[in-house]
Amino acid sequence: MNYETTITAEAADSVPAETAAGDGTRSSPVLRWLLIGGGGLLALLLAIAAYFALAGGEPVPAGDDQSQAPVVSVVVPGRTTIEGTLEVPGTIAARRPMPVGVAGEGGQVLSVRVDAGDWVRQGEVMAVIDRSVQSQQAEAQAAQIEVARADARLAEANLERALQLVERGFVSKADIDRLRATRDSAVARVRVAEAQLDELQARNARLNIVSPASGYVLERNVEPGQTVGAGSGALFTVASGGEMEVLAQVSEDQLARLSVGIPATVVPSGSEKEFSGQVWQLSPVIDPQSRQGTARIALPFAPELRPGGFATALINSGSVTATVLPESAVLADDDGAFVYVVDKENKAQRVGVRTGMVTADGIAIIEGLSGEEEIVLKAGGFLNPGETVNPRRAALEGQGAAQVAGRSRD
Repeated sequence: MNYETTITAEAADSVPAETAAGDGTRSSPVLRWLLIGGGGLLALLLAIAAYFALAGGEPVPAGDDQSQAPVVSVVVPGRTTIEGTLEVPGTIAARRPMPVGVAGEGGQVLSVRVDAGDWVRQGEVMAVIDRSVQSQQAEAQAAQIEVARADARLAEANLERALQLVERGFVSKADIDRLRATRDSAVARVRVAEAQLDELQARNARLNIVSPASGYVLERNVEPGQTVGAGSGALFTVASGGEMEVLAQVSEDQLARLSVGIPATVVPSGSEKEFSGQVWQLSPVIDPQSRQGTARIALPFAPELRPGGFATALINSGSVTATVLPESAVLADDDGAFVYVVDKENKAQRVGVRTGMVTADGIAIIEGLSGEEEIVLKAGGFLNPGETVNPRRAALEGQGAAQVAGRSRD
């Protein structure tokens, strides 16, 4: 007993006074570190909660299988009525171009009275060809008529005198018949001479180059002093009535959707002015090389419509009901156009589609979608078929947003 007491006492005596005094304050740093760690953990949790609150979603539980799936924006586009418009290139031309050439013998051009860009009336003289020789021939023929008439008068007088003498027996009936035949021949020669004069005058009149119809002069290919004839080709080209047209080139499928009488709008190249017209004729054949046909769009005269120039034609092809998607949602590869549709298991499935016309709001899908699917709006190029995604509903931006509302009303 005494031995144990002595050892305890000695041990107690050997403990430094500083150590014994510090037992009461050793727990203070530990408590401080615990408080700092708890505050940091709380701040981290608050930051995570704020992130999900601002992102518009909720934190995914740690045990959820889709916690690592990519987040994609989806839209249910519905269906809407689209006014179909075909935008096709074309060439401006005169609707009824009339080449005007030499109808007679021809000769040297004395004067040209019209120029390209002038309006002419039907029968108006456009150019005059020298007719000095033909005029002399006509005058000579007119003199021949006077000679024939004089012979006819003399024959008539001889017949009348003979008729007076036949009653007295001085002239036989045979002489009367001969004189009557002479009179008739002289009258016939007068008619022949008159017909020949009419022919010469008609030939001379054809030396005037006249307009076959009222219209607008497109080309002038003759100058004074030039010698022209029947083989000289067209001296002028006149657009009948000044009417113009656009020869729009359309594909076989597009041509099948058009009909005569539908409205169209034409914008000439280099101009922003629009001209209204309508399709008046559809090509009955298809070019075997280009696989295209021609839609002819009638237009009224306008100075901006210059034949030979290019133009863009917007043809109303009727209205269709289809799904319209932004261009970002429609992808394409060697197999054709497709979109990604999110199914009930939140898997992105590739769906092939057939695209139609391109509108200001997007691309019309005419085959492959009903409009009730959830379509991946963006980032479809980074997905793989069957990949699990986290879909989030989105509204179409800009005009598309207004169109989505319209579809929902349908």
